[in-house]
Formats: sequence, structure tokens, C-alpha cells
Amino acid sequence: MNSTPRPAAARQSTGWCVAGLLLLLPTVALARIAVLAGERGSRCLTYGEQCSGVPDGLIHGFFLTALAAGLLAAVRPRTRWLPARSATVAVQWLAMLTTGALILSGA
Repeated sequence: MNSTPRPAAARQSTGWCVAGLLLLLPTVALARIAVLAGERGSRCLTYGEQCSGVPDGLIHGFFLTALAAGLLAAVRPRTRWLPARSATVAVQWLAMLTTGALILSGA
């Protein structure tokens, strides 16, 4: 049995990594717009009342985790350590989706 990963699996991992990096900022921007479009978000922006109870440090931490995991997966060798690279891409996507959910939960 050959233990070297297939090139298609390596390309797929790269595609998910790049897609995650490209979608990170739009995810955050659209979530912020959705929050600010609501009554509670606009009240927070205008009067500083009823703002989100989610700490900004938590949101920033997940954002930076998604960014760092995406960059780490992008620089890892494409065909070596495919399981570790795939796990890094999974962490990237999980952190990105958690960032968006945390922003939306403050609505």
C-alpha cells in the first residue's frame, strides 16, 4: 500500500485553505453589517446602549486563529503531512465560522 497522499487530496486541501482565507474578511464584514442593520446594533452605534455582551478580545482571538491557521496551512508542504494540514484547515474554518457566529450573537 502506498502511503503518499494523492495529488487531488492535496489540491483539495489547498483549495479549502485559500477559500477560507479569501472568505475571512467578507464573513466578518457581512456579520457586522447584519448586526448594525438591526435595532439593537444601531442603538449601540448611536447611543452606546445595548451593545454586545461578547468580549471583543474573544472575537479578535478567533479571527486571528483563523488567519494564523490559514496561513500555516498555506505554507505547509502540499503533499507531506496531509492529515496535519487538513486538520489545520479544519481549525481555520471552525475559527472563521465561530467568529461570524460570535459577531451575530451580539445582535
